[in-house]
Amino acid sequence: MALRVRQNRNVSLQPENVKSKLAAKSLATKPVGTRAALGNISNVASHGNAGQVDAKKLLKKDSKPTRVMGKSKATSSLQSLVKVPEPVIPETMSPEAMDLDEILPERFSRLPISVEDIDKEDSESPQLCSEYVKEIYEYMHYLEKIYKVEDYMESQEINVRMRTILVDWLVQVHLRFHLLQETLFLTIQLIDRYLALHSVSKNNLQLVGVTAMFIASKYEEMYPPEINDFVYITDNAYTQRQIRSTECSMLKTLDYNLGKPLCLHFLRRNSKAAGVDAQKHTLAKYLMELTLPDYSFVQYDPSEIAAAALCASMKLLQKDAEWDEKMAYYSRYNAEELAPIVEKLATLIMGSETSKYQAVRNKFASSKFMKISTIPELKASTVKKQLLNS
Repeated sequence: MALRVRQNRNVSLQPENVKSKLAAKSLATKPVGTRAALGNISNVASHGNAGQVDAKKLLKKDSKPTRVMGKSKATSSLQSLVKVPEPVIPETMSPEAMDLDEILPERFSRLPISVEDIDKEDSESPQLCSEYVKEIYEYMHYLEKIYKVEDYMESQEINVRMRTILVDWLVQVHLRFHLLQETLFLTIQLIDRYLALHSVSKNNLQLVGVTAMFIASKYEEMYPPEINDFVYITDNAYTQRQIRSTECSMLKTLDYNLGKPLCLHFLRRNSKAAGVDAQKHTLAKYLMELTLPDYSFVQYDPSEIAAAALCASMKLLQKDAEWDEKMAYYSRYNAEELAPIVEKLATLIMGSETSKYQAVRNKFASSKFMKISTIPELKASTVKKQLLNS
């Protein structure tokens, strides 16, 4: 934001010594303004021989010293000249350091001999936090378990189809606003967490959706859309007041905890461990986004979906790809644990071409995403052979 600089139009042409005298006179004679709540306040400090006050002049000034709070004015003036010793502040004891060996599992405290340390060359980059990266991802796995979402449709007025329509529409809104991919994943996550704890009517489901994206935008974006943009995108179906009211309700229901990890956070770690190229990483992002409209994937943790998406991407684009011990260590899931999710992803891929909801598929058909949704490896025959072994 540019700063406005105001120039003084009344430029004085007087010499410097004359200007300083006039300034000193104006400071001395200018009455101090009055503030109703705080009374008279002045920020004019005396200059010159500050601190060299003549005590005799203070005594002769008033022959009858006035009483101020039980003491004479002269006495209080003399006491102000006496240097008061500074109070002794007791030394505070810092808390003892936490024993990370008790918090972190043994698998993170000691790296297996057969597993390569993917962070050994990142010590010179402070942004990668190589010294704490294992503890950071351990904490992220801990958070996703705390904020895990269970099946909530039985207690809601809405159904699975309504949620799918909402998510498909939000993907289009997200693309139109040119928002970060983190914003979209956080939006769907906030919707599911809110619906799991709060009952919502059919008429207010879209309101919950735009409010979740409004919150996610302010959390992730540098320049989030304004609230008027969300009113416009709903064709004025809701007002600003309704969005703000739903925002307060959502934040209070979630206890202002918006830090549940996203699939993207775990995918970046897994892609680094696997050393995949841009095409495999983009295909994994496409598979993860395909899961957003599908309610059956709500039961899985973000780390599970990220690992399964990368595993499926590697198998589709590289015939001899294996989910080895290294990938199992850094993702925390072996191939057997990921097999059920990979099979569901295969079914999702084969049905995406004929699905009514094409927002995600159309989005990844653009050159910005390497047209990854149109590659021949996503044909039903290839998917059956590579992912379903049939």
